[in-house]
Amino acid sequence: MNAESFESFELTEEQSQDIEERIIRSLVYLLGKDPVETSKRDWYQALAFVVRDALVSQWMASMRHYYLSDAKRVYYFSMEFLMGRTLGNAVSNLKATEKFRSALENVGLSMDDIERYESEAGLGNGGLGRLAACFLDSLASMNMPGFGYGIRYEYGLFSQEIVDGWQVEHPDNWLRWGNPWEFPRPDLQYRIQFGGHVEVVHDPAGEAQYRWVDTDDVMAMAYDTPIPGYGGKTVNNLRLWSARATADFDLRYFNEGNYIRAVEQKTRSENLSKVLYPDDSTLLGRELRLKQEFFFVSASIQDILSNFNKDERDQDQLPNEIAIQLNDTHPAIGIPELMRILMDCHGVGWDKAWMITRHCFSYTNHTLMPEALETWPVSLFGRLLPRHLQIIFEINARFLDSLPTEIKNDPHLVASLSLIDEENGRRIRMSHLAIVGSHKVNGVAELHSKLMQTTIFREFARLYPQRFMNVTNGVTPRRWLHQANPGLSKLISDSIGDRWIRDFSEISALEPFAKDAAFREAFIKGKRLSKQRWIQLQAARLPVGLSDDFLFDVQIKRIHEYKRQLLNILQVISRYRRLLSGESLPPRAVVIGGKAAPAYIKAKLIIKLIGDVARTINNDPRIRESLRVFFLPDYSVSNAMSLITAADLSEQISTAGTEASGTGNMKMTINGALTIGTYDGANIEILDAVGSENFFLFGLTEPEIRAFRSQGYDPRELYHKDDELRTILEMIGSGYFSKEAPDLYQPLIQGLLDQGDPFMLIADYPRYVAAQNQVDSAWQNQDSWAEKAILNIARSGHFSSDRAIATYAREIWGIESRTD
Repeated sequence: MNAESFESFELTEEQSQDIEERIIRSLVYLLGKDPVETSKRDWYQALAFVVRDALVSQWMASMRHYYLSDAKRVYYFSMEFLMGRTLGNAVSNLKATEKFRSALENVGLSMDDIERYESEAGLGNGGLGRLAACFLDSLASMNMPGFGYGIRYEYGLFSQEIVDGWQVEHPDNWLRWGNPWEFPRPDLQYRIQFGGHVEVVHDPAGEAQYRWVDTDDVMAMAYDTPIPGYGGKTVNNLRLWSARATADFDLRYFNEGNYIRAVEQKTRSENLSKVLYPDDSTLLGRELRLKQEFFFVSASIQDILSNFNKDERDQDQLPNEIAIQLNDTHPAIGIPELMRILMDCHGVGWDKAWMITRHCFSYTNHTLMPEALETWPVSLFGRLLPRHLQIIFEINARFLDSLPTEIKNDPHLVASLSLIDEENGRRIRMSHLAIVGSHKVNGVAELHSKLMQTTIFREFARLYPQRFMNVTNGVTPRRWLHQANPGLSKLISDSIGDRWIRDFSEISALEPFAKDAAFREAFIKGKRLSKQRWIQLQAARLPVGLSDDFLFDVQIKRIHEYKRQLLNILQVISRYRRLLSGESLPPRAVVIGGKAAPAYIKAKLIIKLIGDVARTINNDPRIRESLRVFFLPDYSVSNAMSLITAADLSEQISTAGTEASGTGNMKMTINGALTIGTYDGANIEILDAVGSENFFLFGLTEPEIRAFRSQGYDPRELYHKDDELRTILEMIGSGYFSKEAPDLYQPLIQGLLDQGDPFMLIADYPRYVAAQNQVDSAWQNQDSWAEKAILNIARSGHFSSDRAIATYAREIWGIESRTD
């Protein structure tokens, strides 16, 4: 296939007719398979290579354009990129879905069926990685020079199976069938150093020179994946690093017959990129995590500087040519690494190197919880990265020395600002390093950014008020509405045109259609079809009796105490009891999905409780037509794409002040689900956008929670006052749902009643039940509910990742869209 074949990316009729032939040629000449004897996975691989070929010419043209125009580029550093399946997204962004679908039908295959043979790239876990994927889509769709850097994990977090109600983790071997979307770059490798020691020598002028020597080295090899924007004009790059040994094996041990010892170094080196999130409950696991962070950051910075230095420019021009965005603190080690390379390898003095570094880096914070802010023991850091520890100590000393006198005279204030936490075993505070070493620091929702500046980073915000800002997260409407929900996408485009796909602010034109009876009827029909499709996909797992008449009540996110899946299941039990008492309630299907970290015992116990409650309810014939409960195992991007389109109610019930932003709330809103949620994260901005009459708000606000706690919050006092809640907790604690192990859930009960209820479930429970009653009442009028849902969609334009990227580009990165 020649490079011009898809250059326009608006496939001609002749090219469309040629797709079938190209797929068969790919099958024969790239895979070496006879079309007569092939599996559906073979057809998927063949189709993927055809689509990849369609991207390559524009990918190269985009890279060439950036080089010739000397465009400033942004590099997005992230430990996670939760990309989802590539095939459907790439074909959709090429605006060729129907043409490829027809070509497959001509050979007796279904596009939907073939897509399922693509393994989802195990490069991320949750919101952090999904946000990074949305941002890459927006950068390409907005024709901006933006590139991702991360790790090519051979195994993802884990594949989740539910066995007897318990989460069981299996290896996520997503590469077992290969990955047709990536291009290995064996010619592009960088040396990554660990350990060793630092030598100090002096030049003829007496200046100290530092050499990091006697290190254990590993090579980082690049793998490139093209990232197409909508319409195909711009195709950007995601570069992932895979660990390689500096030598394949030790010939001495091999000749002695000790084959295992001969390849020991190779195995140890390549373990670096084996798995996403190694178990950090052990010292070895924590060490591997730190090595992973430095591995990908060092390789990425070396790569950036290699490209920059090809034109022999002065290093102080670096901030004019590149911007590096730190997606959370994991890549913050890039700050001392860039300093090291500039000073030790290029001879740049400290002051100039620091100016360059600070103007290159910016930092996105994703958490308000102090226990979630990354820190590293000085002892571990110094053993693995001795030169970087020296640089961090020097950064800290100069920073503390620059503080105003009134702060220097307050030792407690100085201790709180220091990059080194001296009170908890001497640990490096990576968030402090990221703030001091960046020119901009942003939160990801208005409340989160405000709290960031008034709580955990209050003193930094006073020192650097111009450095802090907000950029509310967003999601790409192309994957999460246009591709995920083609029926709704077509309904919208038939009504207001399709400009909203590229510019989601255009979705506001849909608002008058909320009053259009025919449009509401079509919307209701489409939502029912989405439910039917999801029921068909999950048919083998679902409880008997579930139908599209049910209100689909959906909570999908990581299992965590602050996200309060436990609060959800408490009200489910309340609903069950009310139904058994004879109360009439509209039929509801409660769907909960998400993974618990392997070492997070309480989260795994919550999954078990959800399963036990579901088993009890789903096996009770008395309420079969009124309530179904289902835990969706192995939650993933593809699972989300089908379930979100079916959702009627979006559960966003985190404790106020704990969720930085959330993006699942946005995905369900743009697909017409109404939100039941707390005044937390981006929920607040969704509430403001869609209107309080189209949102079910409940719960204590963050200031109210602080007041509760300062007054001596006693969950037991509220527990004794609420007969319904007390009965529910007694049912759980006495083994009503776990007769084989009556005391199984005592740790959950004790956490609520005896350990202070840190996430305020007891306090918010009656408010949550009251809000659920409002949901039931609203659901009774389907026409009115549809009007509210359509208004949610029409008023959600702010929650596009395109808007977020435009803000980053304008106010942080200083990059521009292509104009050719």
